[in-house]
Amino acid sequence: MARVGITAARLTEAAADLADEAGLDNVTLSALARHFGVRDASLYAHVDNLRALRVRIAHLGAEEMTARIADAVAGRAGKDALVAFADAYRGYALDHPGRYAATQMRFRPDEVADAPAFRRSVDLTYGMLRAYGLTEPDLTDAGRLLRSAFHGFVHLELGGGFGHPRAVGDSWARSLDALHVLLENWPRTADR
Repeated sequence: MARVGITAARLTEAAADLADEAGLDNVTLSALARHFGVRDASLYAHVDNLRALRVRIAHLGAEEMTARIADAVAGRAGKDALVAFADAYRGYALDHPGRYAATQMRFRPDEVADAPAFRRSVDLTYGMLRAYGLTEPDLTDAGRLLRSAFHGFVHLELGGGFGHPRAVGDSWARSLDALHVLLENWPRTADR
């Protein structure tokens, strides 16, 4: 029987908070059972296994991050949209590193089939890139470049990988300037 007060939503939220505080790798069913003051077995009424719980964290993170990005880019285009998108992406990752890490997991198709936030993320990215006049397959290529650049920067920043005394925010802003110039001058597939 499920313990009163524990729901799948509360369990997911507690797991997401733990991921942000201690890291996604430290989210365990035992740690959550301790948090709720129950035995590990009590949690199986709400979640199948640890993988399923981490996927739930990813869904929550994707919903929150996508909402933040959508709010940031609303009514913007070109460089303004790029900077708003990127700043929202980076801000979410820095504010919620565990949830962000969960969104970067490799998923099976069945794990994201009913996850509209992941699809919306792609739609937001493509919408922003269309303002640069990009069409397929350039949309996909440019989207992959931006994801790589944003994730790589954030991953290094979260890991303390920028030891130079120059302010990280200044490097971020200059990187976005460079990405804007690149997108304005994107080599079209038909031009190759």
